[in-house]
Amino acid sequence: MLKNFFDGDLWWSFTRNPVTIASAIVALVLILGAVLAPLIAPHNPFDLASLNLMDAFKPPAWDAEGDAMYPLGTDDQGRDLLSAIMYGARVSLLVGVCAVIFSTSLGVLVGLTAGYAGGTADAVLMRIADIQLTFPSILVALLIDGVVRAALPREVHDQIALYVVIFAIGVSNWPQFARTVRGSTLVERNKEYVQAARIIGISAPRIVFSHVLPNVMGPVLVIATLNLGFAVLAEATLSFLGVGVPPTQPSLGTLIRIGNDFLFSGEWWITIFPGVALVLLVLSVNLLGDWLRDALNPRLR
Repeated sequence: MLKNFFDGDLWWSFTRNPVTIASAIVALVLILGAVLAPLIAPHNPFDLASLNLMDAFKPPAWDAEGDAMYPLGTDDQGRDLLSAIMYGARVSLLVGVCAVIFSTSLGVLVGLTAGYAGGTADAVLMRIADIQLTFPSILVALLIDGVVRAALPREVHDQIALYVVIFAIGVSNWPQFARTVRGSTLVERNKEYVQAARIIGISAPRIVFSHVLPNVMGPVLVIATLNLGFAVLAEATLSFLGVGVPPTQPSLGTLIRIGNDFLFSGEWWITIFPGVALVLLVLSVNLLGDWLRDALNPRLR
């Protein structure tokens, strides 16, 4: 199977695109740095016992006042910025991946139901999707987070804040998947293999999930890849606004918000380096999504 992949059109397209290769390398380095942060990070930035306020606001190591122990400098609490970025990227990626999985699952389920059932179910589900599409995704996420904050005590909200952010971002993005899957399902349900499955008595749920679903997953994978970058960016936006993950689990957006308070006082590195890491992560994922969209489009081959 692996040999077939390396002999296939997808791998050939990947190896012929320098921008895609560079994007894959950047994304791989950032993702591995985040996943392996507990093993390779120079410091644990969230271990309060190891923090020293005397090390606060140290510039990057190449500066005359820098320290080699802190390659990218430190923040206002003396935390190593490189380690904080690696740990922060873990939170951003966790939220982004889980939100995309949630929105993909919900959108695919709704799209398959609407496209295969048709009639009233199709009309109701698609009107719900149309109504949600009229609101910006970030506004929907802010609304859900605000409702949860108002409904739950602060202590409880802090404990489940990560799950609330994942749910809020996931719920705000499902209509894109639903509309795409619904359109593909409308085409697939009238094909001969679906008609044959109906004739021999296979149940509708089995037809949908065993026969229709595998044939509509191509566009879903492309949208999911592109939405990973959007989900990471949405989480960073929420955290920058102070309504994302709690301060005990800071993400890249939280680090940027903290650094923004000191940007004009000369400590530029506190916000610039987390911002660069966020830009590189989102840009590399989006470029990979653009390549995957073109590579899976038979009209562009």
